[in-house]
Amino acid sequence: MRIIDVHCYPNTEEWIACQQPYVDALAKYWNRSWKSKSEDDVIKDFADGGIEALLVALDLETTIATPPCSNDFVAGMRNRHPDRIIQAWAAVDPWKGEKALVEAKHAIQDLMMLGFHFHPIIGRFAVNDRRLYPLFELINEMRVPVMIDVGTTGMGAGMPGGMGSRIRHAHPSAIDDLAADFPNLTIIAAHPGWPWVDEMTAVALHKGNVFWELSGWAPKYFPQQLKADIRGRLKDKIMFGSDYPSIPHARLLREWGELGYATDVMERVFHGNAERVLRL
Repeated sequence: MRIIDVHCYPNTEEWIACQQPYVDALAKYWNRSWKSKSEDDVIKDFADGGIEALLVALDLETTIATPPCSNDFVAGMRNRHPDRIIQAWAAVDPWKGEKALVEAKHAIQDLMMLGFHFHPIIGRFAVNDRRLYPLFELINEMRVPVMIDVGTTGMGAGMPGGMGSRIRHAHPSAIDDLAADFPNLTIIAAHPGWPWVDEMTAVALHKGNVFWELSGWAPKYFPQQLKADIRGRLKDKIMFGSDYPSIPHARLLREWGELGYATDVMERVFHGNAERVLRL
């Protein structure tokens, strides 16, 4: 069965560096060190997992003054390994104003990237903030999708004040507003959305332009109602993602298999919905 992983990070030195000081804090919180890998080792991980990856860029320069894991870098990895990285999500720091608009055009028109990923909590914004709407208006005009993190994050967790981040920025209501204001914009919610799983379910069901990938969580911990909805009313909405390198692909695929879904449901989750919605 084809497996498309819609949410993978480069896991190279450039990616680790762009997230400091969050990386050190997360290692302390999880009691697990984060070490970068070479590009070849990352590709080997994808090959060992049998997955075709959508790679994710990241720009937090305004928030924490680190150099981005840039769109050019991520697009370069894609171009060098087209058998394992089939596309890439661009990133722009929405607080950069006009520079963000210029970079967004570059990512799509020059680099031919898939769309854009947003991490509201560590970017310190909500996607329904009207100050950011010029960026979303441009993205909407370019007819490319967005992937937006929903629910809490390990970044800043356990630290005083959460290192200044607010988990409310990633509430499903922000996606609901964005979807209503831009009905032609394809939106992928990223991660299960805890503690607002039911709210995210409601948004995904209500908004025809909203879909959902469930990366970053071990499937055995999915809430029971979500497990039921994946085989039922959400079966045309759900996509597979890993949040690589957060959880090994071997574990994710094993636990997805242990959920006991019929083959047609697994086909939709692992590749069918992504192929249809993202035109892969």
